[in-house]
Amino acid sequence: MPSVELVRRASGRALRIAAAAAFIAPLLTRLVLGQAFYQTGGGKLANLENVVSFFAGLGIPHPELNAAFVSRLEYYGGIALVLGLLTRVVAAGLASTMVVALLTADKESFVTAFQGAGDTGLTDVTPVVYLLLLVWLVFFGPGALSADRLLAWVLRPAAERPRAASRLRLWAAQASARLAA
Repeated sequence: MPSVELVRRASGRALRIAAAAAFIAPLLTRLVLGQAFYQTGGGKLANLENVVSFFAGLGIPHPELNAAFVSRLEYYGGIALVLGLLTRVVAAGLASTMVVALLTADKESFVTAFQGAGDTGLTDVTPVVYLLLLVWLVFFGPGALSADRLLAWVLRPAAERPRAASRLRLWAAQASARLAA
């Protein structure tokens, strides 16, 4: 029986460590996607005429307006994702641009990958991967290490806010107790 108890304790400790590190997944997702959208948005803003022509060729209505909007959404949305600011709203907006990309510019590769007719799968179609990660951010949020979390804390009434020092002591005591268990 001692080995069963050892496994139980080890698995409990591993689960507590995983829970404590849960902030890493949304943080890395935001940083990677934010950087990617920041770069593509900046490139689109620098070459707006080409983007307008590209959108017009795809049959996207009002190509000038849409090119300007999408370029800015990607550029400023990328910055917002990196900061974790308005994450759910920005991720939803960027997800909608990925849907449009899949219906227009990447339609052929999406259909081919979806049907399994070629050498590529759905994970080879960049807008599909981005869309999945953005939808995940919409549903699960930016995580603990984000401007959204900081704003939520600051905008709480002062009486409801835990004091930083007492909260830190409480967290340290809880962590010690969990690791000792």
